[in-house]
Amino acid sequence: MNKTEQRQIAYAARNAQADKDEVSVEICRSVVAQPWYQAARTVMWYLHCRSEVRTLSAVVAELDSDKRIVVPYCSVDAEGQKQLGLWHLETLDELQPGMWNILEPPRERWLEQGKQVCADELDVIVVPGVAFDEQGGRLGNGAGYYDRLLRKVRPDTVLAAVCYEAQLLPRVAMDTHDVYMDFVITEGAIYPGKGRA
Repeated sequence: MNKTEQRQIAYAARNAQADKDEVSVEICRSVVAQPWYQAARTVMWYLHCRSEVRTLSAVVAELDSDKRIVVPYCSVDAEGQKQLGLWHLETLDELQPGMWNILEPPRERWLEQGKQVCADELDVIVVPGVAFDEQGGRLGNGAGYYDRLLRKVRPDTVLAAVCYEAQLLPRVAMDTHDVYMDFVITEGAIYPGKGRA
């Protein structure tokens, strides 16, 4: 099965997931309970769109923790390549709907002093995706934003994918540049992935 076929199957499963709010709370709670999360200083959470695991309530709760919370936004680098900007989030008021209606900081504030975070500062990244497998294989939307980010982070940064159990495939089609997750966390289990070893 190629990536396009796998995406179609996983999108359908994700869209059909019942009780998304309740299941998402369970998944996010599981992430926060992990020792590597507890030990982290700087954590990046994605802000969900469409039928992804919903992260907003977890992000709001974590803003009151002792962690530095970072959220991504879609940008381009100096060469015009798609990239994720990293924003140190202190209150939800800093965000507004942006590309694909995902919450992000307003464009005029992107270069604001003290708000930009470098990829090598991230201790944990909560990673979204369309499909995953139990080995940590990940299939994204195909735009490459996360692939580029994940190649820039430290080797010890924990890559924690979150998805519904229904999004798991027996084996995700992986290319040589694709990055394996350290953990895939669902409402049913925590699967230790291959990571980047």
